[in-house]
Amino acid sequence: QVQLVESGGGLVQAGGSLRLSCAVSRRTGETVRIGWFRQAPGKERVFVASISWSGGSTYADSVKDRFTISRDNAKNTLYLQLNSLKPEDTAVYYCAASPSDLRDGVAYWGRGTQVTVSS
Repeated sequence: QVQLVESGGGLVQAGGSLRLSCAVSRRTGETVRIGWFRQAPGKERVFVASISWSGGSTYADSVKDRFTISRDNAKNTLYLQLNSLKPEDTAVYYCAASPSDLRDGVAYWGRGTQVTVSS
């Protein structure tokens, strides 16, 4: 069982920055892949970024070069740094975890944190 709790969302002007955090609770020795998805109003939930235990990261094309995913294994925390934000980045951002590649399916979801970017 994995529990995920997001924080750090809010309202920001276009061009601004935010940092999202996700506290990860898992059984000792359980290996999961973790990352972020987002869901804009009226749209499907889509992949944003993921990171492996070794630190290798993958990004959606729409956020590459603007968002940075990182993790602090000692604190069991996942981060997403959002820079150069655009109104189209407005969405609920979800932390996600799975034993396999997140893009193949997500086993665990957080409750989400709202990011709103004003123009």
